[in-house]
Amino acid sequence: MNSAFPVTGRSIRGHLDLRSDVRGDGTPFLSRQSFRAPIHLSKAHVESGSLLVHLVNPTAGFFDGDRLDLDITAGKSTRLVLSTPGSSRVYRARSESPAVCQQRLTVESGAFMEWIPEPFIPQAGARYFQRTEIQLEENADLLFFEWIAPGRVARGEVFAYESLRWELDLIAQGKLVARERFELKPGDHSLTALREKFPAAHYVTVYVTMAADAWPAAELDALHGERTYLGHGPLFESVHIVRALCADSLAARALIGELRRLLYEASHQPMPRLGRLIA
Repeated sequence: MNSAFPVTGRSIRGHLDLRSDVRGDGTPFLSRQSFRAPIHLSKAHVESGSLLVHLVNPTAGFFDGDRLDLDITAGKSTRLVLSTPGSSRVYRARSESPAVCQQRLTVESGAFMEWIPEPFIPQAGARYFQRTEIQLEENADLLFFEWIAPGRVARGEVFAYESLRWELDLIAQGKLVARERFELKPGDHSLTALREKFPAAHYVTVYVTMAADAWPAAELDALHGERTYLGHGPLFESVHIVRALCADSLAARALIGELRRLLYEASHQPMPRLGRLIA
């Protein structure tokens, strides 16, 4: 993960290595942290029983050849919430190499992790590859959001990127529960499903653990409407998925806020305030 040459004339090699644990009195804290540009951490603080950490990118965004490696662990019995106060952006590629983000999230026994970033915005001509591995131990809980925007809509850049490649493996108690492999390229059929429903669709995915008898199916069904096309269902034991297409950024933001509220209420846990537009 560490490199002797993290910055060159054309690229950045950044990393985040983070672990939370609990003190003897039950207070969560960061027991390990190491980071390098383009990542910076806010001062972690406890909010509604969870340790809240904002991941900040103080740079303009990602360029081709940039690489970011994240390794984040919620230690046994801790509650960790990770948020980003600003959107992630990837810019027009100057070569055939994509910007790369590799992230590994581990939730140990009895722990909870929420991952709730602002939207990922690919600009015209961008190339990007993201791989995520999520490991859930026994009795571990997860609330994982992803939000992919179509581009800079106000600039007329709707699905104008070169390529977005996404990989995700979700492993619960040693069993592969979900595997995603897709590449979105405006020049082929891969965007057909997104474009058919809304001309500038925002794509939202949520993975969440919850007992089947607590799953708020009727409330989630009610979120389906003219500006939001939503589906949900179980994957394995307590692991569920929600997928949605939204007409625009306002619909996506409203949906994520409502999903977050519903899922916290259904789990009977206090919802930490994030201190940004998604409350």
